[in-house]
Amino acid sequence: MLPEYGRPVHELLAELAELKAGDLPVRGGKVTAYVYDTGRPEIHDAAHRAYAEMLEVNMLDPTAFPSMIALERQVVGAVAGLLGGDGGTPGIFTSGGTESIMLAVKAARDHWRAAGRSGSGAPGDAAGETGENGARGPQMVLPVTAHPAFHKAAHYLGVEVVPVPVDPVTFRVSVPAVEAAIGDRTVLVVVSAPSYPQGVVDPVAEVAALASSRGVPCHVDACVGGWLLPWLREAGAEIPAFDLSVPGVTSLSCDLHKFGYAPKGASVLLFKDAALRRRAYFASAAWPGYTIINATVQSSRSAGPLGGAWATLQSLGRDGYLELGRTTLEATRRLVEGVAAIPGLRVLGRPESSLVAIAAEQDGPGGTDGAIDVFVLADEARRRGWFLQPQLSYAGIPANLHITVTGVTLHGVEAMLEVIAESAEAARKAGPAVVPDGLPELIASVDLEALDDATFTELAASVGISLDGGGPKEMAVVNAVLDALPAAVRETVLVRFLSGIYS
Repeated sequence: MLPEYGRPVHELLAELAELKAGDLPVRGGKVTAYVYDTGRPEIHDAAHRAYAEMLEVNMLDPTAFPSMIALERQVVGAVAGLLGGDGGTPGIFTSGGTESIMLAVKAARDHWRAAGRSGSGAPGDAAGETGENGARGPQMVLPVTAHPAFHKAAHYLGVEVVPVPVDPVTFRVSVPAVEAAIGDRTVLVVVSAPSYPQGVVDPVAEVAALASSRGVPCHVDACVGGWLLPWLREAGAEIPAFDLSVPGVTSLSCDLHKFGYAPKGASVLLFKDAALRRRAYFASAAWPGYTIINATVQSSRSAGPLGGAWATLQSLGRDGYLELGRTTLEATRRLVEGVAAIPGLRVLGRPESSLVAIAAEQDGPGGTDGAIDVFVLADEARRRGWFLQPQLSYAGIPANLHITVTGVTLHGVEAMLEVIAESAEAARKAGPAVVPDGLPELIASVDLEALDDATFTELAASVGISLDGGGPKEMAVVNAVLDALPAAVRETVLVRFLSGIYS
């Protein structure tokens, strides 16, 4: 609520500290998702100072603030130089992977329209709708392991998603399935380097060559791995080619607020040529006000994230990132080997990055005869001060726990393995999360859209799920219920859950 009179700064900071007391820690490596830590406080401090210095610079108009042009050229150039481009490679600095992906999909869709492949080419043609001349909407081919940001982009931009399966052992996308999925309405083919769920790199060269032979752009989602895989390669890891140097790759996204260790709000989208980048832009002259030309989805936006990203890159340099790559690679190897030695657990696939997915020996929460419920394991680990990210089962891939290994992980990897082993044993003794009989079926049969937030909150409370204070701290039952539901119902429940905790 807005106070009647202004409050002093020390009081505001004290309240912020109090509010943050219940948050997961952003430093130290005990939170294995969402945050990225170098373990070097001076690097983060430099980024924070540069962020604050550029905080009030508005990136809406680069002619008004030439400093942002200089910084963006340097940042985009650094990313291009590492990922198969050069100083002339066109790119855009964005607020994150989702925005980078959104712009890549827009560019591909508009390129398809300009080529006249959409029949009528009407800008209002939506996914699956028939245009005036019988033409149907654009499609995008992507692995089932591709990030949901592509589904979000498709939702906003009127593109139909055509999902293709991945190999059940390697978790890499099936090239024959991609070939079968490409059609006249395909505007973009997507591959991941790596995919987030299991940390493996799709066969980029094969898919890109296939897409190119059909005249279709190919986007590499390297949001997680773009600023990591090159350093892992230099540190001795076997990393397949995945960047702009691969023939057929037309665009690539790389987040700097992940393994670039920049403050949140920093990603780069690279293009093979400037013409495709222009398709990502938006301009409007259909009003009597100031000139509208946007490189990103946002109009007004702070240059703070750009300043923070620039300062982080400059503070660490090649030597700093290579050392972080070495420690990250070693920590990942120790983690994978350590998990393999814990009875009842296994690593899914062979991670080529530092993303590791841990599943129970049996494929599913609960299993049989003392199997480990990974959702219960996650709750047990959280009681011990560690956050392991649950991932639901999907497309034949079992429920699992996701761990992102960062530069700081090596210092605590043995402690992490000890907690995982203790939590696994505790989960085995506790047994699987108990889902009330008939609850998944009841949820699937209820018209959730018709419930108001208060009624949904009451429904959740009736099965022991409290939405007060940001939601339940123990999530095993919640995740087990979600895991038992079809994906479409999961999505509806999640939207209601989010609405409920903010109400």
